Parts: sequence; C-alpha cells; structure tokens
Amino acid sequence: MPRGQGSSVSTREKPKVDQAVDSNEENHKHRRGAYLLLGLLIVFLHGSWSVYQIQFGNLPLPLDAKQAGKRGFSEASALEHVKYLTSLGPHPVGSDSLDLAIQYVYAVAEKIKKTAHWEVDVQLELFHTDIGANRLSKGLFKGKTLLYSDLKHVLLRVVPKYMPEAEENLILVSSHIDTVSTTEGAGDCSSCVGVMLELARGVAQWAHGFKSGVLFLFNTGEEEGLDGAHSFITQHHWRNSVRFAIDLEAMGISGKSTLFQGTDHWALESFAAVAKYPSAQIASQDVFHSGAIKSATDFQIYQEVAGLPGLDFAYTDTTSVYHTKNDKMKLLKPGSLQHNGDNMLAFLLHSAASQNFLKNAQEQKKENTEKNKAVFFDILGKYMVVYPQRLATMFHNSIILQSLLIWGTSLLMGGRPGLVSFGISCLSIILMLIFSICLPVVVAFILPHICPFPVPYVANPWLIIGLFGSPALLGAFIGQHIGFILLKRHLRHVYSRTKPNLPHNTREYVIDLEAERWIFKSGFIQWLIVLILGTYFKVGSSYIALVWLVSPAFAYGFLEATLSPVRLPKQLKVVTLVLGLVAPVVSSAGLAVRMADVVVGSVVRVDRNPGGLPDWLGNVIVAVAISVVVCFMFVYLLSYVHISGDKRTLGLLLCIFFGCSLALVSSGIVPAFTEDVARPVNVVHVVDTTGIDDGNREPLSYISLFSNTPGKLTKELVDLGDDEFFCGRNMTTDFVTFTTKYGCWSYKESSSGWSKSEVPVLLVESDSVTDGARQTVISVDTKSSTRWSLGINKQEIDDFTVQVDSEKLVPLGGKSEVDGWHTIQFAGGKKSPTKFQLTLYWSNSATQTSRSEAKEAADVPLLVKLRTDVNRVTPKVAEVLEKLPRWCAPFGKSTSPYTLAFLTGLRVNI
Repeated sequence: MPRGQGSSVSTREKPKVDQAVDSNEENHKHRRGAYLLLGLLIVFLHGSWSVYQIQFGNLPLPLDAKQAGKRGFSEASALEHVKYLTSLGPHPVGSDSLDLAIQYVYAVAEKIKKTAHWEVDVQLELFHTDIGANRLSKGLFKGKTLLYSDLKHVLLRVVPKYMPEAEENLILVSSHIDTVSTTEGAGDCSSCVGVMLELARGVAQWAHGFKSGVLFLFNTGEEEGLDGAHSFITQHHWRNSVRFAIDLEAMGISGKSTLFQGTDHWALESFAAVAKYPSAQIASQDVFHSGAIKSATDFQIYQEVAGLPGLDFAYTDTTSVYHTKNDKMKLLKPGSLQHNGDNMLAFLLHSAASQNFLKNAQEQKKENTEKNKAVFFDILGKYMVVYPQRLATMFHNSIILQSLLIWGTSLLMGGRPGLVSFGISCLSIILMLIFSICLPVVVAFILPHICPFPVPYVANPWLIIGLFGSPALLGAFIGQHIGFILLKRHLRHVYSRTKPNLPHNTREYVIDLEAERWIFKSGFIQWLIVLILGTYFKVGSSYIALVWLVSPAFAYGFLEATLSPVRLPKQLKVVTLVLGLVAPVVSSAGLAVRMADVVVGSVVRVDRNPGGLPDWLGNVIVAVAISVVVCFMFVYLLSYVHISGDKRTLGLLLCIFFGCSLALVSSGIVPAFTEDVARPVNVVHVVDTTGIDDGNREPLSYISLFSNTPGKLTKELVDLGDDEFFCGRNMTTDFVTFTTKYGCWSYKESSSGWSKSEVPVLLVESDSVTDGARQTVISVDTKSSTRWSLGINKQEIDDFTVQVDSEKLVPLGGKSEVDGWHTIQFAGGKKSPTKFQLTLYWSNSATQTSRSEAKEAADVPLLVKLRTDVNRVTPKVAEVLEKLPRWCAPFGKSTSPYTLAFLTGLRVNI
C-alpha cells in the first residue's frame, strides 16, 4: 500500500505542515458536515439501486407477431401459449390437466412443422417413457432413489433437409410442461414452454443454413425430481445425438432470464458474442453449487448423467411466489419473455450455424473440464464479460502477490509503529463485522415476539433496509470507530515521541487524519483476504473482491498517496471515494440487491420440516446476509465519518429509520403477507394406518395444517375457530420425506372423502435366514396412487432391491442415507404400476426386538414407512381452504404430499 503514514516520519527532519492543520479553527472548518456525509450515503444507495434497476429491471419492449416477423421472436405469441397452459390450472404428473397441456403443445408443434421452411425437416414425436430409476446421489438427491413411469414428452427436431450429418449433432433446448399441484405455473415453467414454442417456430424458418440440428424437448416429471430429463437422456433414441444442452427454468416469476450455470468457456463466449440483452452471473452458480439454495434443475441430469456441456437459464424475480398460487399470469412482467426469446434465438442461430461450435461440443468430453471453466458476468445488462478460470487465477495471484509486496514494504518502512497500526486496522475489520452482525441479530430475535409474524417483511422487502440495514450500518460504524479510537491512542503515543514540536491541536488533527487513512486502508485488507480465500477455493465470483480491492486502491494511490515520507497526511478527498467506488458499484451493487431479494423470498419456505426450526432463524439468516453486505460494501464510505462532527446526527437518523420500520411491522400497518405474496400453508387430509398394527382397528383420519414459514399458525386459525383445530409441537406427522414438528390437527368431519379401498398395503411375503443373512420380501400395493414415497430404515437394512413385474428396477448397491433413512419416491402417469416387490437385506447389527420384548408396539422403530398421495380435494379440505385468509397459499414441491395422503408402515419386529 502507498506510503505516507505519520508513524514512519523521521524525527531528524522538520515536517512541512499543510495549511489545513495550521490552526484549530481551520481544523474544525475542514471537518465533514452531516449534509455531506448524508449526501454521500444517499448517492451510494441511489447509485446501487439504479444499477440494480438497469441490470435486472430494464426489460425490452414486447413485440407482437407482426413486429417480430416470420423469423423473429414475438412475446405476444409466446404469451398466448402461456395463457392457455395457465388456464388449465395446476397440471402435475398424472393429472387430466397435464394430458390437455401435452395435447396443446403437440398441436402447436404440428402447426410449426407444417409452416416450416421448405428446406427444413421438422420431426415431431410424442415420447411415452418406460419405467425407470433416477439414482443421482449429489445435493438434494442424497439418500434418495427416484422412480418414474408412464411419462409423456413432446419432442420437436429441426434439421436442414440436405445435411444428414446435422441429425447426429443436436443442440438440445429443454424445459418442462408439468407443474406442482399447488400452482398454475405461469413462471415455472409455462413461460419457458411458451418461449420454446415461439423459438421453434422461428428456428424452423432459419434451419436450412444450420450445421447442427436443434431438438426441443418439452418434458414432464421435472417437478417430481428431474424425472423427465432423466427418462429422455436414458431412454430416447435421439439422446446419443445430443452434443449440447440448454435448460430453461424459473425459480421465481418473470424478470430477466439469467444465465446462472455454464460449463465451458467456449459456450459462454458464444452466448456473450450474440446475446442482445446479456444477463449472466457466476455468483449465482457459486451459490447454487454451494447448496445454499435447496433446488435442482434438469441441467444437473444433462451434466452429470449425460456428460453434456451446456447453459442453464432461470427467472429469479419474486422468488417468494415460487410454487404457490401466485405464480400466475398477473405477475408476469411485460418484456420478460421477449428478453429470454431474443437471447435464445440469437444464440441458437449462431451456434447451430457454426462449425466451430459443433467441433468444440464434440471435443468437450475428451478434454479436462477444469480447463474449460470460465468466469462470467454481465455489466448493467449491456455487456457480458467471459474469461477462462485459469486466466482469472493467474491474474488474481498476480494482484495478491503485488498487494502483499506493497503491504510488506510499507510495513517494513513503517517499523514497529506501522506494524501496530496495521494490526489495529485488522482488528477494526473484526470489530466491524462483530458489531454489524450482533445488532441486526438482536433485532432478528426480537421480531417474533413483537410482530404478528416472525418474518414480517416478505411482502415488502424494502423493510429490511430499516429493520436490518440500519442496525447493521450503525454496528459497522461502532465497530470501526472503536478501531479508530484505538488507532488514535496508538498514534498519539507515536507522535508524542516522533513529533514533539507539533502544536497540540495540530497534532491531534494530524492523528485524526492518519487514523482515518488507516481505517480506509483496512478495506484493502478486508477485500484482499476475501480475494485470497476466493482464489484458493476457486470461487468464480472472486472477481468481485478483485474490483473492490483494485479500484479504491488505485484511486487512493493516484489521489492520496505521497512519495515524500516527511509530509504529514491530508484529509481524504471525497473524489477519492467517488472514483474508487464507481467500478465496484457498477459491477456488483445490482447483484447484491438481487441476492438480498432472493434470500428474503426464500425465507417463506426455509423450514423444510415445518416447526423444526426456531421462529427467529429466518430473520437471523437475512440479518447476517445484510450485515455481511454492509460491512464489505460500506467499509470505505464509513471511514469518512469518524472525524466528522455530526456522527451523532447520522446515528440518530439511522435509529429513527429503524424505529419507523419496526413500528410499521409490529403494528401490522404494513402487512407481512398479501394475496399476491402469500404465506405457504398446506392443508392435507391424512389417513394414518400405521397404528393398526398397534392394536387399533380403525385408521386415524384428520386434517393437518402446517407451514414451511417459521412461526405458529395462530392468525390463520382465526377464521377456522369452528373447525376445532388443535395446534402444538405434539401434533407431529411423519410424511416420510419430511416431518412436521409443529402443526394443527382437526378430526371434525374427517371420515368422509376417502375409502378404505384406497389405503395402501405393506405385506410380508417371506422372512428367511440363509447362511446367517436375513432376507425379507415385502409386497407393496399403493392401490390407486401413482405418486408415493417409501422410507427404508438403513440402521436395520444394509441393502434392498425393488422389482416390478419380474423386472429388477433398483439393483443392489449404491444406497446412501440421510438421518438413517433411504427414501424411494415414485411419480408416474395413470397407467403406472401400483404393485411392487421390495426385498430387504438386513444388516448384521440389526435390532432383534420381538413384540413381546417391547413394552408398547409404538416403542418399536419402523422398518419401512409409506406415504401414498391422491390428487383429490376432500370436502373438509375444500372447506378449510375456502376459509383460510387470502394471504395464505399451499406450497408444493417434489416431497410435499397432495391434499389427500395415506400413511402406513411396518415395524422392525415384523
């Protein structure tokens, strides 16, 4: 870092003192006022918000069919497809509405085939899958085996007529038609299907000049665990011709379709070269791969099972409506589909017509994929930057070494006083983080006790600025100011020895300036540490640390550093801060806002086992995320506040802002949830037959209410008072794929809407011991259900097989576990089998508990547990759903039960 510390000034030379420190009156005159500091803060915040709006909110104008022309992309045409699909309501796997959706997509594809260019060959196929098993073991799939059957996909292959080799080199464009059972799926992913149909229409007019073919896959079963993509990539005869995969997804609704996963440098460069409105963030890829976001896309299948290079795109606006009733047409922003379509059409036309792209795709598997990795991000949605990860590592290492060399030289010249100042600067970073995190976390703990809901800001995310941002900023300043005071104490001792002839007032002011500079430079240390860690762990988004280190350091070195060690420090210039932060704000402020929005939207479903997490945990996650952003982004700005005479004024303003926000949420003036941003509340009619083996003669039937959002269901039950719901942590239900730790039950009128003929059956066919190894064969009859989950106790069972009609669907070996259980999930169409044979191979250390040894049957652990789902709303569930407040909405996912669920099981002492 640049020299110029007061601690390094020689005692034998008389310093040249600037006019700025000649008198106490001048010192006071040069102190920054509250208006200047407040103005800097407003400019910083407004600039960050403006960057976010330009980068993520600036959508292109939608075009109608006439404006787009025969070969262009029309959002209006794509929206017609989305409107029809959403009009069908929820269309999960096995539903009549999904059959209608498939028929519609096929009919539109037929029209595309008929109107294609005369030199283009369009082949259309309705693919009916065989039964299959998806045995992915990473991420969400650990401890699971996913089975599927009777899925239907629409495939549309577009190739040039007079180039047969194009049929063997296909670019796959994929998305899914099906939705979860709780939403019409305007964003996830009817919007993707609409875009693909319009893309196919346009590509069919251009393909006569292609070197590669384009295959559009409209699959079903994605929402049940990526079954659709898996069935295609393992069963269809065109799968071996696919060379590159593009997946279109949605983890919110509308906005820009952002490239958030990419495998290869050459593919990313191709997209960057032709995309009209590039939107890409490797930071999203880093977060997604870290497991912080509990989700997966078909891209995982194409990458891990097929080994294909590719790109993955997703909508991420308004993630709080994900998989709820509010994923609807009303919330689709104009221009969203146009943005996606224009980018995709340009990329497909370029890549399919390029011989080099095809060559790169063919050679990808032969090369080390590590060499092909790249760093990618867009700047204001206008330009896209792509460079190899290897180059990034070399460049980062160069900057790190130069920074360490400059710091080492500076500290060596400064001697022991400089080394102590450096240590205190590092301490100020730690104190800033501690205080910045502590204050918002305290607020996070308080909110559940004073607000109607533990997370009162979901419908109005701007509230987190006051609730957590203000305390975080105040805490960051307090921590940094403690470091500033310690620096002053140390420098006062140094200056008393090295510059005893300076007037007291002048010396105190010089000490203030020197301490201010050390605090400013602590930002360099902070971001240098982040850069070192990011480079070591090969984090793609480490470029952010690079920009936040280099740009302010360059501005400081150019405008502030002095070459003469005898000059006393001057006050930091405001222009240094402004110039230093332009590049960092432009490159990452929008991303920080987007990440904060995604975190807030994800809090509504953070509790995967409802009631299993403390009420305050969601708030703590948001508070810590906001605190970290504040500490890293405001470290330079806060250093300008310490010698201001108006610190208390700024602190008071932050407290007032916090107090107003707290008053709004605690009083309920600003609602926590609205009809458009609802709280996930599931209503399930449960029929539990597990207890029949315990001596009970009748199944236990009840209505269960639970929520993936932290907090009790007190407010929701206000309108359900006459339905006799009982809530508590003793109202637990094991749904096999998850367990409700807190819920509400009602037995009233729960005996209707289902029949005993729908109750699944687990029957022990044989139980034998051969050569000391115990083997048990169980028949599984799911009755009318073609969607079920079966848990196997891995503490008792070493391995198992699943057989269907003499076909061994799941062989021995390769079974992972989570919390001692391996879960089999099955989802299929109406013609799926309902009878299976499960063969269990017991562990040598299995529990040998007989029924006579157990005090109660309930004391014996379950060996297998089964949940079957029926997509039917019983009369009582319909009544409860009707009475629930409009700001409540069921939430669906692959592990969620339908509105009617049957539970059964077998205990270890079978």
